[in-house]
Amino acid sequence: MEIKPNEDKEIVFICSLDGKYGVDINDVTKLSGEEIINSELTRINNQIDTSKLIANKPKKFESKETYEDLVKKYIVAADNFIVYKQSNKLHSVIAGYPWFNDWNRDTLVAFEGLLLVTRKYKLAEEVLLSCIDNIKQGLIPNGYSEYTGKPLYNSVDSSLLFFEAVSKYLKYTGNYEFVRDNLYKQMKSIINNYIDGINIDGNNIYLDDIDYLIVAGTPKTQNTWMDAKVNGTAITPRNGKAVEINAMWYNALKVMQSINQHWNKKIAQIEYAYIAKKCKKSFEKKFYNPEKKCLYDVIGDDRVRPNQIFALSLTYPVLDWNKKESKEVFITVTQKLLNKYGLMTLAKDEIGFTPKYEGNPEKRDSSYHQGTTWPYLLGQYYNALKNLIEVEENEERKENLKDTLEQLKISIANTFTNEIVNGNTCGSICEIYDAINPKQGKGAFAQAWSVAEIFRILLD
Repeated sequence: MEIKPNEDKEIVFICSLDGKYGVDINDVTKLSGEEIINSELTRINNQIDTSKLIANKPKKFESKETYEDLVKKYIVAADNFIVYKQSNKLHSVIAGYPWFNDWNRDTLVAFEGLLLVTRKYKLAEEVLLSCIDNIKQGLIPNGYSEYTGKPLYNSVDSSLLFFEAVSKYLKYTGNYEFVRDNLYKQMKSIINNYIDGINIDGNNIYLDDIDYLIVAGTPKTQNTWMDAKVNGTAITPRNGKAVEINAMWYNALKVMQSINQHWNKKIAQIEYAYIAKKCKKSFEKKFYNPEKKCLYDVIGDDRVRPNQIFALSLTYPVLDWNKKESKEVFITVTQKLLNKYGLMTLAKDEIGFTPKYEGNPEKRDSSYHQGTTWPYLLGQYYNALKNLIEVEENEERKENLKDTLEQLKISIANTFTNEIVNGNTCGSICEIYDAINPKQGKGAFAQAWSVAEIFRILLD
């Protein structure tokens, strides 16, 4: 290509796959770069209009330009993860780039931030249907093999997170008919199978019929989100009664109770309420650690980890905020795990704490959940603080908590609006950061639940 001195010339670079999912090499020269760009701008602007976020600008955003710029960055960043699956003719969510496929655990955590805040309700319905497309004995697949596409069932939490996603869907849409016709049968199956026991791929999931808590995993099985292994050895073995799993179990039971209450199905409502009450009583008795003023990560494991925040953050928190133990748990998480990029996965005074995520694959995997900071957990922390504000009756304390919430949002805004422009990935947010002095994004350079949770907070 020749460009003469002082000549203006339009140069278009087109990157595409070949074959079935791409553009034939012979057709590339026929494409107009300007038309492609204008078409994409139109598509994104339509999404912005549909979201109604700009039209409903909150009063707290004094600058219209700043707010509109934030919304545009959010819409583009969120859109990058939503994909169409040829295999089931439904939309799904890529967990992160460059190396993740769709992982249902990540999908369900990111569900509200990617699909509901943006008012993509029909896509949200497709994603929920996609999650249960390969459900087996009550287990929603965690992911799919990169080589065969076979569903992988190494997850105890994906099925339970499904109930939180459905609860949020109902909050935004009120569409109980869709839930009744498409989801409820599988939701009921999940509860029944967790009670009866599931041992697909060695998951060893069952309800303890004495304390009504969920048991899951074996010393060799990693089926919570802290799933790193090195040479077949679990780095963070969490088999047994894990704190977030039982918080999610209680929440799932309460969601089922609430749905049946809406439908005036009294017998089912009473049945789910009964199990939930038993679970809650055992949870309060067995998980609180008075020495460290926190919750056991797994019963018998007193290391301070962020998983306990789920007991305070879900639609139906298993811990009551009016009890001092709940406030002590929140304070411990704040003091020992919170930094401006997220929550650390292990307190720095615990054995095994690793300050940096670095080195070869084995060394990185060994530190993945041993201190490394995860931004997505800010979403659960934020939810917990909002739940606390909602139940606080003392007006002075309530106002102080609102100030704390606002300061948290300001910190997140300052950190991540800079990150999305000047960080490792232009226009997105990374998967993880170091535990100590977290400055440089690491892991996947663009992570769905990081983007979803950070922007959900900023736009709330």
